[in-house]
Amino acid sequence: MARSKKKGPYVNPKILKKVRKLNETGKKEVIKVWDRSCTIVPEFIGHTFGVYNGQKHIPVYVTEDMVGHKFGEFALTRSFNLFIMVATPLKHF
Repeated sequence: MARSKKKGPYVNPKILKKVRKLNETGKKEVIKVWDRSCTIVPEFIGHTFGVYNGQKHIPVYVTEDMVGHKFGEFALTRSFNLFIMVATPLKHF
């Protein structure tokens, strides 16, 4: 077994504490997250997290399919700018 498998997933203890508190009270509110390397665990299912992408917090609703992934995978940091050149007739002078 590799050492990384033995150590287990990284979960930020502050985020885990906030989620457990919300689970006890039954509230549903956005939890702001700056730690993009935090692994999503089954306790996070059904909660909305605001994942910081360097400019703003992107809302991410956690589902069962996301368990085991990192928060950073769902909030892109780079904007996708597609440059489309419109076909225009050439002007001759």
